[in-house]
Amino acid sequence: MQTEKLSVLEKVGFGAGDMAVNVMIAAMFYFMQYFYTDIFGLKPVHVGTLFLAARFIDAFSDPLMGLITDKYKSRWGRFRPYFLYLAVPYGFSVFLLFTTPDFGYNAKLIWAYVTYLFATLMFTGVAIPYISYIGVLTSEPQERLSANGYRMFFAKIANVVIVASIPKLAVMWGDGNPAQGYQAAMGLMSFLGVLLLLMCFFTTRERVDHVVDKKTLREQAKYLLKNDQWLVLSACCVLGTLGYALRGGVAFYYGIYFLGGDEILAGNFTAAGIAASIASMVASTWITKRFCKVKLFRWSQLLVFVLSVLMYFAVNPGDIVLAFGLYILLSFVVDLHAPVFWSAIAEAVDYGEAKTGKRVSGLSFGGISFCQKAGSGLAGYVTGMLLTYYGYQAGEVQSDFTLNGLALMLTVIPGVFHALMGLVMFKYRITDRFYNELKARGKIAGENLEYTTETPL
Repeated sequence: MQTEKLSVLEKVGFGAGDMAVNVMIAAMFYFMQYFYTDIFGLKPVHVGTLFLAARFIDAFSDPLMGLITDKYKSRWGRFRPYFLYLAVPYGFSVFLLFTTPDFGYNAKLIWAYVTYLFATLMFTGVAIPYISYIGVLTSEPQERLSANGYRMFFAKIANVVIVASIPKLAVMWGDGNPAQGYQAAMGLMSFLGVLLLLMCFFTTRERVDHVVDKKTLREQAKYLLKNDQWLVLSACCVLGTLGYALRGGVAFYYGIYFLGGDEILAGNFTAAGIAASIASMVASTWITKRFCKVKLFRWSQLLVFVLSVLMYFAVNPGDIVLAFGLYILLSFVVDLHAPVFWSAIAEAVDYGEAKTGKRVSGLSFGGISFCQKAGSGLAGYVTGMLLTYYGYQAGEVQSDFTLNGLALMLTVIPGVFHALMGLVMFKYRITDRFYNELKARGKIAGENLEYTTETPL
């Protein structure tokens, strides 16, 4: 593979793709749980079950999409065409998520299942090619890290804009009808998501052409499971997404009920944390030029747990200013690892090829996407169960027991998952130096691939 530089325009276009993907991510992470319980009127336990059920669909759709990208290649490349073909269906599926027909409860639940599962499939069709795309944009680790820095920066911009503006737009356009307001606001975001996907298609191109072995799904799975570094990243993906999605899913409840605000304050509270993540993306790119990216990953996530415990004990109900300050700090530290993680996946795929002599790209990225959505689904299920356990009542004054539960769900409980992710990363070994040595040695048989004591860990 040749080392190739990416232009600023191409990095921006690549970031635009993640902005589009994050239209749905923002909806699912920050709004969906609250929207389903407080706007659409579903019970928390049923919402949690829906989120978990969708992950069973992902168990088949994600690997299948990975296999499709491995098998078919058009004149535009292996991954890029899906940004064109699926842009409109993807946007429409997001719009349907926030369409709330006036049905009876059971019919509402069926509608939620149908629209949520349809959106999940459209997300798979776009997200699997997108997260795989970095592997064919360039083969240079620092360029991949830089491109992922752009990507995460623009993703966070999308999250801030969506989370901060949707509650305000819903009030403005709803005219006293929150469901109508949310539908109109998310309709606008869906349209912008379509345009951003098209921008990604027209401003980027695939440079690296990997020869894909013709292997069955069973064979690919066998080789993938031999890739110990990919397994480490998969575990990290599930744990990290669990923590991230649990915190994001309860942030609206925390802002409204624990801090005593309205939906606009809750949106600003959530958006403030995302804004801190933007600064984190910039800081991570700068730090990893001077400090080992793997160490940054490990220790930042362990620090998240410490800050989570601090916030739980320091913030009391109604402490808006202190809550904002600590949440901003916590969110900054949480995402220091993000550019490292997404560039590490492509490097783990290359490592697997060197170790086994077989390249499993589509299934590798598809598997990571499934792990991400599995973590998100589990987080949704856990959130629903915890809200039920702590006695949450939509739109009502909450008991002290419920308020304490909301505080734990925002801080300590997700902090535990981040700490576990940091500990798992002590099993990860692909530093920049190790990866460059791997490239210099060429394609190596599995029995000859060993870690060297010179690799800084």
